[in-house]
Amino acid sequence: MAVLIFLVIFIVQTIAEKRILLNDPSLLQSQIHALERKMEDMVVKYTDLSVKYSDLFTKNNDQSAKYNDLSAKYNTLLTKTNAGGIFFRWGRKDCPANNTELIYSGFAGGSWYDHTGAAAEFVCLPRDPDLTTKFTSGVAYMYGSEYNNNEFGHDAGNDLPCSVCRSTVESSVLMIPGKSSCYDGWSMQYHGDLVAGSYYHKAATQYICLDEHPESLVAGQDDHNGKLFYPVRTSCGSLACPPYHNDRYLTCVVCTK
Repeated sequence: MAVLIFLVIFIVQTIAEKRILLNDPSLLQSQIHALERKMEDMVVKYTDLSVKYSDLFTKNNDQSAKYNDLSAKYNTLLTKTNAGGIFFRWGRKDCPANNTELIYSGFAGGSWYDHTGAAAEFVCLPRDPDLTTKFTSGVAYMYGSEYNNNEFGHDAGNDLPCSVCRSTVESSVLMIPGKSSCYDGWSMQYHGDLVAGSYYHKAATQYICLDEHPESLVAGQDDHNGKLFYPVRTSCGSLACPPYHNDRYLTCVVCTK
């Protein structure tokens, strides 16, 4: 019984002490100060985080600006990389209407058809040449290129025009002999007939693609039979027949990509 009474007295005293503590102004003041310190710490941390966020936001904007600048440069470089393919259009004074620009038009020329030391290639001579008189001897000659018969729809002796064209969107150029259309993924600039010099002439030549609708120039003073060309005909034997057939004329196409 005495123990029970002691426990009751202890509990009553403890409750009284807690009431006193809760009503103690110094205790409340210290707790308020503690809360204020915690609030100040939180404000400092918030301010620090705000500064870091602003810094990250600024850096992100800088990175975005750099990305946009690099993207613009890449697109410009890509555009320049995919442009600039240059090709000759033989038999025409203009360029195809297929994203191309005319560099210049002029006269097809080359060496005389029967010179043993003749240059092989056809050239497209400009209409505004820059000439010189500093040499006194001539060891090579330049002639015009002429239609040598009426098979191409023009009188024999008429000069052959040419144009130098540049693709504004594509960089690769390919002349395909024996085709009148391009393979998948390639754009056709023009097609026509494969021509070259005659096999019985001494001068070496090259294969070029004469436009399907050639024009002519009445430019030369005389019919000199300069750089001549003829349609190219197949000859079976070492040439695989089929798919080729003997004595058929070859087409050609100029493609870009």
